[in-house]
Amino acid sequence: MRKLIVTILMSLDGHYEGPGGNFMAMPLDNEFDTHNHAELAEAGTLLLGARTFQLFQGFWPQMAGDPAATEVHKAISRRNGEIEKVVVSDTPAEEQDGPYRDTTTFVRRADAHEYIAGLKRGEGAPILMFGSRVLWNDLLAAGLVDEFHIVLGAGVLGGGTPAFDGKTTARLRLLGSETHAGSENIVLRYAVEKQG
Repeated sequence: MRKLIVTILMSLDGHYEGPGGNFMAMPLDNEFDTHNHAELAEAGTLLLGARTFQLFQGFWPQMAGDPAATEVHKAISRRNGEIEKVVVSDTPAEEQDGPYRDTTTFVRRADAHEYIAGLKRGEGAPILMFGSRVLWNDLLAAGLVDEFHIVLGAGVLGGGTPAFDGKTTARLRLLGSETHAGSENIVLRYAVEKQG
């Protein structure tokens, strides 16, 4: 069985993005990128919602060849290009285009639970989610999320989009925590306790 891991940055007051959908309002630092690269390196599949996928395609591909990009950004760019991606989107696959087209499978929302459950029944490295708040809240409600890796940001935003949609309950078990030199953020790793 493969694990489905959701990794997110969350402010101390529980927000996933700042007011007006501004992700750059989040308490970001260089260790956030290092953390994300480490997560990507261990994953076998990247699972994204349609909006996050479009954001990734618009930002990451050119980073590998950008002389001004950090080495971590270049490494993330290369890994994003090669990793198998699954995108939940109601836009038909034949209408999808972009640099990730050849490494991406598109799944309609109505088929997502069954498809992702099938991926999880397979063997291999974990399935990783970045962003995609609407999708992972839905998958949490469906009992398909196995772990949360939450980068708890050292900041209070006072508003924005809550990380959790308030519709689903879940019991979590702490697997571990870590801090990094030069960062005020803390990484919390939780297992989702299966109910019933």
